[in-house]
Amino acid sequence: MLTDDILLSILGRVDTATATRTSVLSKRWRDLPWLLPVLNLRVWNFLPHPCPEPIAAHHMDQAMSRLTKATRSFLADPNSKSTIIKRLSLQLYVTGDYTREIGPLARDAIDCGVVKKLCLAIVDEKDPRDCEHEYMLQQALAVDGFFTAYPSVFQCLTKLRLYNVRFAEWDMQHLLFDSCKQLNQLSLSHCDVGDSSVWQINAPDSKLRILEVRMSCLKRIEVLCLPKLKHLCWDEWFCFEAPLRFGSVPSLKGLGLICGATIDHQEFSLSQVLHGTRNIHALTLDFEGERLWIQPEGKQLCHAFKQLRKLSICGIFVDFDLLWTINLLEAAPSIEIFSVRIWDHACQDDEQLRTRTGYEAQRTKPSWSMPKFTSSETWQLRELEIVGFRPQELQISFLRSVMERASNLKMVLLKEDKEPCDACDSMNTPRGGFCPADKGEQEAIVKQLTDGVGSSARIIFPKSGGS
Repeated sequence: MLTDDILLSILGRVDTATATRTSVLSKRWRDLPWLLPVLNLRVWNFLPHPCPEPIAAHHMDQAMSRLTKATRSFLADPNSKSTIIKRLSLQLYVTGDYTREIGPLARDAIDCGVVKKLCLAIVDEKDPRDCEHEYMLQQALAVDGFFTAYPSVFQCLTKLRLYNVRFAEWDMQHLLFDSCKQLNQLSLSHCDVGDSSVWQINAPDSKLRILEVRMSCLKRIEVLCLPKLKHLCWDEWFCFEAPLRFGSVPSLKGLGLICGATIDHQEFSLSQVLHGTRNIHALTLDFEGERLWIQPEGKQLCHAFKQLRKLSICGIFVDFDLLWTINLLEAAPSIEIFSVRIWDHACQDDEQLRTRTGYEAQRTKPSWSMPKFTSSETWQLRELEIVGFRPQELQISFLRSVMERASNLKMVLLKEDKEPCDACDSMNTPRGGFCPADKGEQEAIVKQLTDGVGSSARIIFPKSGGS
């Protein structure tokens, strides 16, 4: 008895394979999946569940066979379609000859105007640590071959995700920016133009808004000109110096830098990395439980932090002092939300970490020996959060220091870290901090934090709801 728009809204919330199976329920449902305005054809939805790790080649082949069949079902004879597909999300492996059928289907649907926007992910299951130079070149050849064979894809490609691709023999600038004129989101996982190479991006006409880089062997990305870029995140860099340099990025508001440093990683000046930015509103620095890779700075950051509203410092090893972060708050009195996430993983002691990374790791406690810097401006901080809270002296003294300085502080959130860790669970090792459920314990912590501190901020323990 429901109307089509409600049923389509329901079907739009499940994967396409599930939506397609509903067509056998009744005549009423028979054609509904083919009326969806947003179509998600993802090869991962056609893998067996649960899927063994690593994913075997024959499982990938079977999934691509099923994906090809589903694509044919939805996109064959596009001229007869009465429904416009506002967005087609297509995720595939470049294995076998399947792209030779999927490619023309997508091309024809784009050429006749049935598909308006395309989100494409060319995925790969090989572990980046096992990817040799020749393998990554072969991946690049397959990606380039797909785009060369079906240039219509460029017309409406708005989102692109690539894995294990080395563009050493291709013009990365031309492929990703000059050709993909509608591209607004780009995600590159273990992609580069050669080991320790520099990727320069100079695309004044690009519409790119989001750039995500993960596990890259690039020496550095130099964003010379990307006027529409709003968010950039780099997760793990393997070269040992500052990974970024900015030119003209007037729209950049969000930046995330994530890396577990080895002893070979050099500390770099965050203020120099941020030189060229002027509108950063949200900054995330994640050290993944290792030593800090930024140099001690305070006043030098004032210009870059002028518009900063939210600062997240993540992956701080549980035994590290937190007082050094106050230098960052002094440099950015405009910050309204400050979040600290503690790293407390017993599963990753130094020996295990060396085995996991292939490098020798060395956790060095932060030592920010520098002239004391205090901003003359009033802090705008209104919310302070610690994820992975423990009532230990390092955290208590940090919280008291911030509460004393932040006259506008309204709320202090002391949370457990609920992010799962299978390795810690297998060791039967408790983690995630300490969130007291007992009212008496909560009151004792509140007393520790507030005695002698002129702050009216509410102290909240979200798990139990007490404050």
